[in-house]
Formats: sequence, structure tokens, C-alpha cells
Amino acid sequence: MAEKKRRRKNAYGFKLIEVIVIVIITGLLCTVATGMIFYKHYGTPVGVSKNEHVNEFLEVYSSILDEYYEDVDEKELVDSAINAMFAYLGDDYTEHLDEEETNELLEKLTGEYSGIGIEIYQDKIIYDVFEDSPALEAGMQVNDKIIKINDEDLTDKDNAYIADKIKDIKGKFNITLLRDDEEITVTVEKDNLYVPSVDSKVIEQNNKKIGYMQITTFSSTTSKQFSKTLKKLENEDHIESLIIDVRGNAGGYLVSAKDIASLFLKKGKIIYSLDEKGKKTDYKDKTAAKREYPIVVLIDEYSASASEILTAALKYSYNATLVGKKTYGKGKVQQTLSLEDGSMAKYTTAKWLMPNGKCIDKIGITPDYEIDLEVNEDQTEIIDTQYNKAVEILSQ
Repeated sequence: MAEKKRRRKNAYGFKLIEVIVIVIITGLLCTVATGMIFYKHYGTPVGVSKNEHVNEFLEVYSSILDEYYEDVDEKELVDSAINAMFAYLGDDYTEHLDEEETNELLEKLTGEYSGIGIEIYQDKIIYDVFEDSPALEAGMQVNDKIIKINDEDLTDKDNAYIADKIKDIKGKFNITLLRDDEEITVTVEKDNLYVPSVDSKVIEQNNKKIGYMQITTFSSTTSKQFSKTLKKLENEDHIESLIIDVRGNAGGYLVSAKDIASLFLKKGKIIYSLDEKGKKTDYKDKTAAKREYPIVVLIDEYSASASEILTAALKYSYNATLVGKKTYGKGKVQQTLSLEDGSMAKYTTAKWLMPNGKCIDKIGITPDYEIDLEVNEDQTEIIDTQYNKAVEILSQ
């Protein structure tokens, strides 16, 4: 009898709170273990989403990895699924960029790099020396030929080798140049520089000073470059009007175009509007900066995206004159999503509208003066009739 009572006490002797704790711990362990199994096997928990369509995709994905008769590259499988989603959308500007394409795009749009500030072309000859650069400060000049870096002879090396060599060097180093048959050695040190995206000059005609500014891309530093150059043209060169050339400019950051437009428009003027699933939002100039002198914008069939946003803002909110050819017609805005493997998803999030409320997608912006470029009689040189027309308008 005593033995029976002792067995009963061992069987039912847990207190209520102890039973509850055991149940909770057991449940947690089962949940974690199940999750770890799915995660280890499939890379992501199956059934974790509340979206039945996502769960359906995960189920198929898991089945392929587990049961397909041949080995499957998981990354390629997922990439194919992403590309298929983008293909379904049927949008020209929604795409999946691999790691190399992503790096090229980011490098172009970042607008900064570590270097000495030169461009070289065939046979290691310096084509350009950038303003405010270590190269300019060291005395390097256009048409100098690079023959040595430190003590290394570069006779048998190409331009790509020189670029990589400079990129890898840390601290100060020597460059030996050949200038007018004389060897010159200079000491330089790399710095963080803007990738030049703005070029300028002053045109004097009919006793008038016309500023000319070419924008080659809208990087993250373009608006700063533009603002600095514009102030120089105004304060030092005393320009009375301006030509802004965005021919061949395929675009870039929308905010860069917005910031440049804000330098000219009166506060409260519409720069552009966004249409996101039928909801329209106006983006207006909020700055005190403004200009009132005449502006001509040069455009062509390759002017797209941010170029068109700036063009439309200056046309409809500043009354600028447009010269050239009808623009490309990209009236959509994209956002990017960086993925863990180094690739990027780029997808359209809205249509943008001109200040007059119209969308130019696949239509473009028609210039006030539509002019073709011409070629001289010998067919050896292009005559920039569009540029000439802009000068003519502003010099009257």
C-alpha cells in the first residue's frame, strides 16, 4: 500500500505552475526546431507569410529544391523568379540588375571618386585636368604624357593599367611626365573628387554675354557642381542669359534635376508632379533662390528622364525656350532595392507629370524650335545648328 502511494505521488506530484512552464517550453522548442529545419533545408520558413500566394510560391520553390531530378542552383532559381515577376509587369524600366550592372550604375550616379583628377586617352597622354584637383595643383597639364609612376617604367603599359595603378596607390606618389621632350616629375596624392558632369563657357556676341552650361548626367553631385559654376558665370563673368544643354543626357537622380530647377524658379512654382496609383502630388520650389534672365534649353531625342523633368520645369514654370529635337519620352520614376547578393531590383513607382499636368511617357517634349544638325560640304564635320540657334535667340 505504501509502495502504491509512492508511485502515485511520482506520477501526479507536479504543481500546476510547473506543468504550465513545461508545456510552454515544449511548445517553444518544437516551434524553433521546426523553423530551423525548414530554414536549413529551404533557406526560408515555409508558410510564414500570411499571403497565400507567397506561401504557394514557397511551396513550389521548396518542392523543386527537394524533389527535382537534377541539381538546381538556388540563386539562379530565385533570380529567374525575380526576372519573371518583372517581365510580367511589362514595364521597360523595371528590371533586375546583376552585381556588375549594379556597381556600374552606382558608380555613375554617385558622382564622386578617389583620384588625382585627370583623363587620359591613347598612348597615356593627358586629355583633361580637372579643376580643384591634386593633378592641377601639382602642375600637370593637358598633352603631358605619363611615362613613369614612382620608379616603374610604363612604356609597355596601357591606359587601363595606369588607371588601376593610381587607384591602388595609397598616400603620396611620383608621376614622371614627358612635356616638350623634357621629363618632369611631380608629386601627387589622391583626394575625393567630383566626377565632372557640368561643363561651361561664356559666349560673347552682339555685345552680350551668354553663359553656356552642359549637363552630361544627373549624379548625386551634379546640382552642387551646377550651382558653383552658375555663381561663377554670374559673379565673375557677368552673364546676361544662359544656355543649358542636356542633349544626350539620359537622366539620373530626380532630386538633382529638382535642385537645379529650384535655382531658377520662383518660390511656389511647380517643378513636377507624381501620379502614384491615381493620387497626384505636386512638388513645388521651396527655396528663395530665383533668376529672371532668358534661358534656352538644348534638347534632343536622347534627352530623357531627369533631363526632361528639368526641361519641363524651365519651360512651363520659367518660360524658357526649347531648341533642338523632341526628347526621348520617359515619364516614369523608379526606386531601387539593394539585395543581399549585391544585385539590385529597379522598379517603377510612379508617373511624373509636367507643371501643366501632362505625362510625356513615350511622347516626349517638343521644342519651340525643332532643328536638325547639319554636316558641312565635305561631310567631315557636324555643324551645331541647334547651338547656333540658341546663341542667335539670346544675342538679339
